[in-house]
Amino acid sequence: MGSVTSSASVTGDQGAKVNILGISAYYHDSAACLVQDGKIVAAAQEERFTRKKHDYDFPENAVQYCLKVAGISYEELDFVAFYDKPLLKFDRILETYLAFAPRGFKTFLMGLPLWLKQKLHTPRELDRGLQGRYAGKYVFTEHHESHAASAFFPSPFDEAAIVTLDGVGEWATASIGRGRGNKIEMLKEMHFPHSLGLMYSAFTYFTGFRVNSGEYKLMGLAPYGDPIYKDLIFEKLIDLKEDGSFRMDMSYFAYCTDDVMTSKKFEELFDGPRRAPESELTQREMDIAASIQAVTEEIVLRIVRYAHELTGCKHLVMAGGVALNCVANGRVLREGPFEDLWVQPAAGDAGGALGAALFVWHQLLGNPRETQGLDTQHGSLLGPSYAPSDVKNYLDSVGAVFTAYEDEDQLVGVISELIASENVVGHMQGRAEFGPRALGSRSILGDARSSKMQEVMNLKIKFRESFRPFAPAVLRDHVHEYFEMSENQDSPYMLLVAPVSEERREAPPEQSHPQKGLDRLKIVRSEIPAITHVDYSARVQTVAEDRHPRFAKILRAFQQRTGCPVLINTSFNVRGEPIVNTPEDAYRCFMGTNMDVLVIENLVLAKSDQPDSKDIDRETYLAQFALD
Repeated sequence: MGSVTSSASVTGDQGAKVNILGISAYYHDSAACLVQDGKIVAAAQEERFTRKKHDYDFPENAVQYCLKVAGISYEELDFVAFYDKPLLKFDRILETYLAFAPRGFKTFLMGLPLWLKQKLHTPRELDRGLQGRYAGKYVFTEHHESHAASAFFPSPFDEAAIVTLDGVGEWATASIGRGRGNKIEMLKEMHFPHSLGLMYSAFTYFTGFRVNSGEYKLMGLAPYGDPIYKDLIFEKLIDLKEDGSFRMDMSYFAYCTDDVMTSKKFEELFDGPRRAPESELTQREMDIAASIQAVTEEIVLRIVRYAHELTGCKHLVMAGGVALNCVANGRVLREGPFEDLWVQPAAGDAGGALGAALFVWHQLLGNPRETQGLDTQHGSLLGPSYAPSDVKNYLDSVGAVFTAYEDEDQLVGVISELIASENVVGHMQGRAEFGPRALGSRSILGDARSSKMQEVMNLKIKFRESFRPFAPAVLRDHVHEYFEMSENQDSPYMLLVAPVSEERREAPPEQSHPQKGLDRLKIVRSEIPAITHVDYSARVQTVAEDRHPRFAKILRAFQQRTGCPVLINTSFNVRGEPIVNTPEDAYRCFMGTNMDVLVIENLVLAKSDQPDSKDIDRETYLAQFALD
């Protein structure tokens, strides 16, 4: 059995080759990351292999993938780092139950068997997951320590303030720290049950979306509403301080004592019961979304201002699930006191695996850290890749019809022409992305100039709600021409929202004929309507050859053909399914949706050429592939 050590007692032979495996598991989005001699070699979420959305079991497949890329066995691991401290988390659960007892007894009993069987015995579970072949030390870092490490150590900054925000780790729900060189120092924490992440999830639940996966839907819905409940939230639900800390009135929330997020009192405050999932969205839900988004942005801005005051740093790094709120991130960069911002691409729990591994290498083993202007996340292209010969063999085995292109310039020219002709193209090439965003390697691409493309891609390909906005991918050297961003401003991980430039906008007819709610979706607002949200915002990904070379070539070819350096980029999956991982996943998604073209490596498949191709609706897709 691997021995157990705290995060303060590791020593190692400096200069020796060290293999460190980071693991996150058992709560949400399990993942593995392999750091070899301080370099991030591989990282992947388990859901990509098992096809179970947000899979939280031990990341067996992700671990095996990481070891394969590193070329090592279980026995050659020097350290295994786990991203939080289960005993301290259980202490919080016990204290919470005692504080609210006898309320919550049923929920406590429901969760207790899993704790007694698995979570309180994490070293034993890790031994089992590693096939009993690892004999080294287990290092348990604190949850927000892992987030902080994932934010600072791969960042391009020598020194930075660190802000982490999520639901809850052990006790902490938010933290402020400072990173210098190869060390991080945690300075301030906010504790459970007062949590920005859990409060946002409560509103996610109340508006009928799924907790821990629907928060981005709530963010996307917010521009359709007006923040009419903002003052009510500040008056009734939270007591917000100038430094961004707050206390919640827990009589409105039920997550401490029940398996639901909100109480009857919450329903009374917001004009009735929660929206039933999948039912029609009303103006109430849109206004609630706008209100909690405005509150969230105000809290985040106060926290980062306090972090600046506390640390005196010029740069800011962020992680934790709330750091995926790219609307708030955009405001932090535009209105906050910091010169620059870097957000961990896998900001949620999956990124904790990466943070825990780097924490061991830098913080505990004392290895130096060098920055050279770019982050060390390698474009977050840390997942599996497949040889063209293997792709061809698979496609041959299923009778697929394809054209192979040996010349990449010719290939990207064909892809750009297909997109310019309003074809929807699934694109799979190179290593898969680590984190929730597709960045060109596992993406569905479309023409941002098309006024019909958003609706087509939402309803006929992604099988998701029509209101959901799509993100633009834009050549980095043209970003300032289309969005209110600085020249060559970097946003490679699609984690910043910025307004579309004034000169690219079109005046909407609603100025003379006001429209509300989802009717606003039908109005063309810019030269690139498919990625322009109803408030003229866009979640921008900048693309350049230094991180995403093939994708940059496609954009440049599209620009040469059309004059526009912007494409729609959305994740290659359908609603309820993880992003595709293998050629088989990609082909299945292609054939099961109304996508026009599939590109895997250097092979191009037209839907019309495939055997048994036909139009598919969401119900057929879900029935065929047993997804929900």
